[in-house]
Amino acid sequence: MNGEGGKERLQRFVPRLVQLLAEWTETFPYDFRDERVMGHVRSITQKVAAVDAAARQEVSALLQNLLLRLTALERYEEGLARLATEATTEQLSQVDVTELCPSATVLAQQLTHVELERLSYIGPEEFVQAFAKESPHLETSFKDMKKTRNLESYVQWFNRLSYFVATEVCKHAKKKQRVRVVEYWIETARECFNIGNFNSLMAIIAGLNMSPISRLKKTWSKVQLAKFSILEHQMDPSSNFSSYRSTLKAAMWRSAGATDERQRIVVPFFSLLVKDLYFLNEGCSNKLPNGHINFEKFWQLAKQVTEFIAWKQVACPFEKSPRVIAFLQASPVLTENALALASFECEPPDNNPEKERYKALKSELNAQ
Repeated sequence: MNGEGGKERLQRFVPRLVQLLAEWTETFPYDFRDERVMGHVRSITQKVAAVDAAARQEVSALLQNLLLRLTALERYEEGLARLATEATTEQLSQVDVTELCPSATVLAQQLTHVELERLSYIGPEEFVQAFAKESPHLETSFKDMKKTRNLESYVQWFNRLSYFVATEVCKHAKKKQRVRVVEYWIETARECFNIGNFNSLMAIIAGLNMSPISRLKKTWSKVQLAKFSILEHQMDPSSNFSSYRSTLKAAMWRSAGATDERQRIVVPFFSLLVKDLYFLNEGCSNKLPNGHINFEKFWQLAKQVTEFIAWKQVACPFEKSPRVIAFLQASPVLTENALALASFECEPPDNNPEKERYKALKSELNAQ
């Protein structure tokens, strides 16, 4: 642009460059956690400021906004790290979730708070980075460019919630109390379904279907199963989760036309979303046989990521209960073996494989 008429062309070009930078920092801020990218940005912004003094202020504002977002992200990640250490150091809580939050509706709302907050911190570029880790064709400098820890911690939250549900059932020695807790979780799952919080719904179903819980025949014989059967059908994995996909579509239509904030909520079953993106990325080639870019593939990927961006930007409209949210995220949960042992203490083993397992777990516990 130094040639003839270069100055005029530069004057037209700079605002577009600033606009591109604004779009990029707004939509994919996590790209700028990488020092190499920030080095380029600093160099570009210095050149822009030298050419167009008016653009200097705009560039300064967008960099300030970017810094605020990245600082908030760091604080959030530090908070997650603290939660992880707190949860592993405490003793199993004697407080029951049904005492702390007697209403299943309110608990479903607090779960939605947790889901939407965690969802809001996942950068769409983390999906790209997760795929990059898998790809043998990419140079290592790209692979180590960014972390995917918010995406991973969200998957871990799903597992934690499943184990939390199972722990809350198994920590009661009396059958009557276990029945009450199981029915409370079924009611919570139903409320999650009504809200559009499918991730918590699936985690609760997974927790109630874990073998230490599903084997409690005397407990389940007293549970009203009709509601649970309906929810299980909605999240049935057969035919590639066809029931759930239909329900998700309906929730998306509701969200798109919503005037009330409550109807805008869509929290997808996250593991399936990641799996869909992964198979779309791996299953379709980047280029067509004629060497052209496969735009259909990238269009589909962009469509799904754009939907995800819309979902994660919804503000949770329910009243927040910090005490309940802290309990959901930080109270200790039993490990797989501890759950199995607690389950056998609730209802003794009733067949040989279970008796063998119980004996092995007891001897393992005594050896520690």
